[in-house]
Amino acid sequence: MRRMTQIALLGGLLLGTAAPASADGFFFPYVGGTFGGASDDGAVTAGASVGFMSAGVLGMEVDLAHTPNFLASVPDVTGEGSMTSLMVNLMLGVPVGGTSGIGLRPYVSGGAGLLRAAVDSPGELFDDIERNSLGVNIGAGLMGFFNDYVGLRGDVRYFRSLEDDEDEPFDTGLGDFDFTRATIGVMVRF
Repeated sequence: MRRMTQIALLGGLLLGTAAPASADGFFFPYVGGTFGGASDDGAVTAGASVGFMSAGVLGMEVDLAHTPNFLASVPDVTGEGSMTSLMVNLMLGVPVGGTSGIGLRPYVSGGAGLLRAAVDSPGELFDDIERNSLGVNIGAGLMGFFNDYVGLRGDVRYFRSLEDDEDEPFDTGLGDFDFTRATIGVMVRF
């Protein structure tokens, strides 16, 4: 829990710092899907990112996503599972065509934050399980702008939990897992 508090404080500190005057702020609501690892392939995810790109090259974003029906089918367990992620990411992008108007910006991104898995008990067979764990993600994508303010963004990210629960008597497998997420959405630049 102490590690999560430190991450939350660091994220708040980063969010509280002013972005340079030349920064492009952005808002990116998206939909997509998860696949591989612990996820149920094709589980629909929805979320949003908000952040900035300083001079179009270096940036930071906060990403929040929720995926109902996340966990892959487990034999003899039919409960519903969901995943929520809250990540603070650093970004490195290269603006092609400038930082305003029509243009493309390929980028890479990586960061850390909270992965929250929840499993609802089927028919009250066991208590509902909710687990918070420290996680990391790395990914890449492409932003394409139609004008100064509106564009599209596609993104693929790999997520990995950094915690392992093998010491627990009833190991639910929620602590040491990974998955990949692909998203697309409208990008609003301000």
